[in-house]
Amino acid sequence: MTTYKIAILAGDGIGPEITKEGLKVLEVIEQRNEVNFEITEAPFGAGAYFSHGSSYPVETQKLVDEADAVVKGPIGLSHEESKKIPIDELPERGALLPLRKQLNTYANYRPVYLPKSLAHFSPLKPEVIGEGIDILMVRELVGGLYFGEKELGTDDSGKRFVREVLEYDEDQISNILHTAFKLAASRKGVLHNIHKSNVLKSSVLWNEILDEVARDYSDVEVIHTLVDAAATALCLNPAQFDVMVMENMFGDILSDQGGGILGSLGLMPSACLGPNNRAYYEPSHGSAPDIAGQNIANPYSMIGSMAMMLEYSFDMKDEARNIWNAMQAVFAQGFSTSDLSKPGSGVTMLSTDAFGDKVVEQLKQG
Repeated sequence: MTTYKIAILAGDGIGPEITKEGLKVLEVIEQRNEVNFEITEAPFGAGAYFSHGSSYPVETQKLVDEADAVVKGPIGLSHEESKKIPIDELPERGALLPLRKQLNTYANYRPVYLPKSLAHFSPLKPEVIGEGIDILMVRELVGGLYFGEKELGTDDSGKRFVREVLEYDEDQISNILHTAFKLAASRKGVLHNIHKSNVLKSSVLWNEILDEVARDYSDVEVIHTLVDAAATALCLNPAQFDVMVMENMFGDILSDQGGGILGSLGLMPSACLGPNNRAYYEPSHGSAPDIAGQNIANPYSMIGSMAMMLEYSFDMKDEARNIWNAMQAVFAQGFSTSDLSKPGSGVTMLSTDAFGDKVVEQLKQG
């Protein structure tokens, strides 16, 4: 029997609701495999600030250090509630970025996946969806503008100013590019490099290092695409992409656009991976405080994030695939939740927990 320690940071808003459904799925995996998931929950995010005086309490940091993997729910509250939190303790700045730095999770995987059978979720036309969308966005996660030096102040003339530094070194760039090339080699052998070298010197260095790294992957074709052109192409012809690699801010923006072409960020789980098997897993969407507590949020992205944990942290690829298949089967049977589908769309609406139960039912049959 193998024991894995999992730190659960359920977060804010709908986080606890969708986390509960993911844990149901892990129970099934545990029951039919020689594994034991040692689950420990800890405060993280805006709620943690109000209860513990810190959005990332010391005890949570310790738990993260001791865990074999971390599952993080969405964080953040409404605009008005967020005003009650000091700027440096806002959950994205005070909890999320420190978590990434602590684990050095430099590689973010965000699958943008929609089979042809579920094309009705997408706002794109069926002829654009074609045979389906299957993109893996690979985002550098611990460098760039988000982690650079920041200054907000007033100059000698009394004018307010802001200064934020975009900084990368060659090792940071090389690490994420090697990761992306390996993923591309394991899929279709094509890597789209997303950059802005016509304006940004950071992209000039990025592309120089990419040319050096590419020598180790002669079986991978590299296609260079400017980030603004990539944003357009994702809407006009998403099927041209397979693996896309990009720096931190580009990845933040384009992966959210990926959720848009699927029809919802609720269909986008993610994995955040670092060295020495350090990792955390999270839905790509926000905490949706407007629907928190109503039992209507779809738990797909959380359950999918846990499937990614099984694959990347625990090498349980078959069970990860079983989870994906179970969720797709629930959709294919005509079930959905109100945050993904509108009344009258020909589907049977389920609550959050009922959708989780359906996934468990399908998983047990697999």
